[in-house]
Amino acid sequence: MSTPVVLVDGSSYLYRAFHALPPLTNSKGNPTGAVKGVINMIRRLQKDYAQSPIVVIFDAKGKTFRDDLYADYKAQRPPMPDDLRPQVQPIHDIVEAMGLPLLVIEGVEADDVIGTYCAQAEAAGLPVVVSTGDKDMAQLVNDHVTLVNTMTNTVMDPAGVEEKFGLPPSLIIDYLALMGDKVDNIPGVPGVGEKTALALLQGLGGLDSIYANLAKVADLSFRGAKTMAAKLEEHKDKAYLSYELATIKLDVDLPQKLTELANGSPDPARLLALFEELEFKTWVAELQSDGVSASAQPDAGGAAPVSAPVEREYETLLTRADFERWLAKLEAAPLFAFDTETTSLDYMQAEIVGVSFAVEPGKAAYVPVAHDYMEAPQQLERDWVLAQLKPLLEAQTPAKVGQNLKYDASVLANYGIAMGGIAFDTMLESYVLNATATRHDMDSLANLYLNESTVKFEEIAGKGAKQLTFNQIALEQAAPYAAEDADITLRLHRQLAPQVAAESSLQQVFETIEMPLVPVLSAVERTGALVDAKRLGEQSVELGNRLVELEREAFEIAGEPFNLSSPKQLGAILFEKLNLPVLKKTPKGAPSTAEEVLQELALDYPLPKILMEYRGLSKLKSTYTDKLPQMINPRTGRIHTSYHQAVTATGRLSSSDPNLQNIPIRTEEGRRIRQAFVAPEGYLLMAADYSQIELRIMAHLSEDKGLLDAFSQGLDVHKATAAEVFGVSLEDVTSDMRRSAKAINFGLIYGMSAFGLAKQLHIGRHEAQQYIDTYFERYPGVARYMDDTRRLAHEQGYVETLFGRRLYLPEINDRNKMRQQAAERTAINAPMQGTAADIIKRAMIDVHHWLNAEGAPDARIIMQVHDELVLEVAEADVAALQTALCERMAAAADLKVPLLVEAGVGNNWDEAH
Repeated sequence: MSTPVVLVDGSSYLYRAFHALPPLTNSKGNPTGAVKGVINMIRRLQKDYAQSPIVVIFDAKGKTFRDDLYADYKAQRPPMPDDLRPQVQPIHDIVEAMGLPLLVIEGVEADDVIGTYCAQAEAAGLPVVVSTGDKDMAQLVNDHVTLVNTMTNTVMDPAGVEEKFGLPPSLIIDYLALMGDKVDNIPGVPGVGEKTALALLQGLGGLDSIYANLAKVADLSFRGAKTMAAKLEEHKDKAYLSYELATIKLDVDLPQKLTELANGSPDPARLLALFEELEFKTWVAELQSDGVSASAQPDAGGAAPVSAPVEREYETLLTRADFERWLAKLEAAPLFAFDTETTSLDYMQAEIVGVSFAVEPGKAAYVPVAHDYMEAPQQLERDWVLAQLKPLLEAQTPAKVGQNLKYDASVLANYGIAMGGIAFDTMLESYVLNATATRHDMDSLANLYLNESTVKFEEIAGKGAKQLTFNQIALEQAAPYAAEDADITLRLHRQLAPQVAAESSLQQVFETIEMPLVPVLSAVERTGALVDAKRLGEQSVELGNRLVELEREAFEIAGEPFNLSSPKQLGAILFEKLNLPVLKKTPKGAPSTAEEVLQELALDYPLPKILMEYRGLSKLKSTYTDKLPQMINPRTGRIHTSYHQAVTATGRLSSSDPNLQNIPIRTEEGRRIRQAFVAPEGYLLMAADYSQIELRIMAHLSEDKGLLDAFSQGLDVHKATAAEVFGVSLEDVTSDMRRSAKAINFGLIYGMSAFGLAKQLHIGRHEAQQYIDTYFERYPGVARYMDDTRRLAHEQGYVETLFGRRLYLPEINDRNKMRQQAAERTAINAPMQGTAADIIKRAMIDVHHWLNAEGAPDARIIMQVHDELVLEVAEADVAALQTALCERMAAAADLKVPLLVEAGVGNNWDEAH
């Protein structure tokens, strides 16, 4: 079969890329996410169909013949989003610079242009591949026309259409005519949905056949069959109008025939200029590495492809000789990529099934050591392989790179290997480079930075309850998957490391904060925390009793029993039976029962107050008191959380299994959960916490004299603020005044408006605005800092922490004012929250190394929660350690105000806090 012509439905991918990808912007604030998504897809097609002409087709502006047929065609479709409109022309420019034909034909849609070329292909017996995500295109599929969706990696031939829709391609138009299409406002037949349309078409054939046999409709087995014939008769005109609207034209007058379409020569210099303007750094680097410069002229003989695919050469090492050959390669390399394949994501229980490594792009090896179905000598013995690797893995050289190496280091520790030379982590390189550009898992990074679609674990292991563990996966699938992990990791490092190194501030964050933290977090996780299961069990019983009591009280007020966890039943009780005011509606128009709504209603009504308490206690019971005892590791007798470095936009750590960050401290029940975190015999828990760290960072960044003086003099800053705002002396500040000042101090850090402050303090909006105005009069440095930060964020698209961590703001120049204002609030808060995150990380690194040095006190970090470190300390060392710990943590940053750390001690976490 001859090489297919690839027809790209540009308009389909434009919208799908816009909605599927994060809202990227360049430093000028121009949106670029859809451009990157569409061009990524086209580049992927260039690799998959290297010999094929690739033609890109877009909808033209203005009306089409369908608007003449039906005035309301697409009438409900909203206008193109403001963030998408300016991305269309750059896509066109890049496509043309790639040397690809670009077609925009007035009066018809892209579908009709593609349909006409498909008809030409069928007539000439030529193969065509249509790259689209549009279901309407299924009507074009035949023996010569195939659909490809690069976003979902699906290919659809005639059998594929029948499998997906339950109908052959010849009945797709009839299917669309009966159902209609809300997106395009094609009316269809009222009352006919997907199941009814299928039943009609499978039972009677196409539209003409259905209308010729209306008497037989009642005999079909679908709900409403008895009355459907009358509906079909009543709406016959709509059905046939819909058929006409849904039919793709096959006879558009086009400037070129299918056989005349061919790729031209790319213009690398033009591509480089466009990529530089859009700040697509990876693609810029690719072109520059090929020797392209902005002034270069296109090669008359045709330039090399923009991105050449990497040839893969993966080995499976089954003999000692092969393994030793690779071991020599690893020992000689300055750096190698390393990855483990295991039985579990739980690093404490995971067993190594195999290891993989790569020393140059495209060349990687996998060593299976514990696949269930393989026995020696089919696979090498795990203990022997790890014994050979141990000196290499523990040495500082060669350097190692991995993707989330903390996990691999923790797993290796189960086998007595203390991993050394942890130099680079691609997850963290991506995170430091741009925390908001993408998720930082390997599959997402490969897609974004390498334009590679990697093999997903579910593809080789299956999904759900029947998912295989890696030791059960056939070697034919397991080996390429594992080797690809190491290969992709190495290639990602080669892409990302130069981009991080190009910005000295980012390099500093990467080298002095994120990478040194990896072994520290691994040690903290593996140490774990001791919990009292008996105490948690008792609390679970008490919480259960209280929930039953709250449920009874709720039933009494409602006058009937109902499911307190059902938003629908709850809505009916609150807003229909009790007639409480509707404060907010869901997107579907139902009264909202969200937490903020119940919070507001709870101020005036008893049932919402009960519901708030019920939800809070129910969550505590299910998440902590019931679950924590089940999470105790049988070998260590402790719980072991996982800390995540590359999740939050600001640099703060998050944790899971269990989430230690969400245990409430302000409620008695939350504090009782903390009481279950206990010290082992002979030890006490010490909790060291930064005091008002974000306000202190605000004072440092804003250099406001009033704030600097308050902190330098050791004043109660909320009391000092109250004195300034309310115009009274410090001695005359009441507790209510201090409470209001505290709300103002913290509210402004988070960009709170007068409306938000009024709501929090239960005062009028005008009064709240007066408080804010007075605050800025008394603290002009804060107002100046906020104004400067907003301006800078708009200019460069990001803000920075004190240590150079960059916090991108994709929506800072959004045309939607609400999104823009939200981004401005983030811009003000992020440098403070991010700097606080950097400080606690720096403190963790220093404290960990101090406690692991020779002659150090007998203590170890067991938890990090928000601005707090929790340690287990030998009773004999408590007094000596307490002061030294506070001093070390306070020295983690040099601010213009004192960085105050307070440490408490107790038998459990609550006592120590």
